[in-house]
Amino acid sequence: MTYQLALNWDDFLATYWQKKPVVLRQALAPFVDPLTADELAGMAMEEQIDSRLVSRCHGQWQVAHGPFTSFDELGETDWSLLVQAVDHWHPQAAELMEPFRQLPNWRLDDLMISFSVPGGGVGPHIDQYDVFIIQGMGRRRWRVGDRGQHPQHCPTPGLLQVPEFEPLIDVELEAGDILYIPPGFPHDGYALTPALNYSVGFRAPNQRELFSQLADQLLAQDGGNRRYADPDLTPRSASGCVTSEDVQRLRELMSSLLDDEAFACQLVQSLSEAKHELDLEPVDPPYAEGEILDLVLQDDAVLRLGGLRAFYLQQTPGTCFIHGEQFAVPAGAEALMRQLCDHTRLATGALRTALEEPAALAWFTMLINAGYWYFASDWQAEEAE
Repeated sequence: MTYQLALNWDDFLATYWQKKPVVLRQALAPFVDPLTADELAGMAMEEQIDSRLVSRCHGQWQVAHGPFTSFDELGETDWSLLVQAVDHWHPQAAELMEPFRQLPNWRLDDLMISFSVPGGGVGPHIDQYDVFIIQGMGRRRWRVGDRGQHPQHCPTPGLLQVPEFEPLIDVELEAGDILYIPPGFPHDGYALTPALNYSVGFRAPNQRELFSQLADQLLAQDGGNRRYADPDLTPRSASGCVTSEDVQRLRELMSSLLDDEAFACQLVQSLSEAKHELDLEPVDPPYAEGEILDLVLQDDAVLRLGGLRAFYLQQTPGTCFIHGEQFAVPAGAEALMRQLCDHTRLATGALRTALEEPAALAWFTMLINAGYWYFASDWQAEEAE
């Protein structure tokens, strides 16, 4: 299903994005849930899918992590099942992320889906990322407070909460409503009826994460080998003192990594890594180039694997980054590369034009056979089995 978002992006970004929360009434109406609660429960039984069950009994919070084998012991109130990165595994659910691609793809993280019975939620808490919470089946009450000092505590392992807060927003959401919450605003939601909620989250890496990713890239590529040097050193009477000049030299040594042309590639390569497992499987037997071209000419839709991250740098059009790997783009395949990175579903007409270049067809065949992109007919055939 194609979801149409009733939102003026220019006004939204100027007024609300990273500034204040807002309720967007009927922004995705009429809304149709892409899956059922039973389907979500089935996903939580899979080993490779990240899921957790948050419940409260006699005022005590509990968290259990999947995979789960049964939900029979649960009551009819005060629990919530949360499944991460559903877009990696469920193409229909992944369609919910498409209306939000007016924002940069590298910021888009994943689709978390929760099913809650009356009273079910995770308690008052703060997220350090932007999130659009879409109400599906049922009704849920949400309270959102203001930014400020909200000390976090851990009522049980795996669950961070904040104290009660004075709400700026106190609403009930119904199917098709969206609640946008920027980073740092405390919020608390609980179901009034059995309810499905869809959270489209956006990454906001901190400095520590970025430096850690850079360090990982340097180690993997044996980079960052330039050493400290001080050829103009003079004798010192205070040998235990680290001077401001010493610190400045060290700062320049470290910052030179950030000025290196390779830094942008290393950074974007790390940004293209998925946080959660992908349903990645190479094609067996692999397609020949002629078979790929025949399918494209038959208007067989080409889709990006759910959760796959693919980016390119504005200043280096001959390189792209897919699933944590750097790829050299063949000459003549630049237009194809932009289509692959900019869109999750490729327009057949533009794809035909791009594949007239032999190098582009060969490169595209390699990506299809690796499992990064796939034909809709292949997925439909698997679903029918």
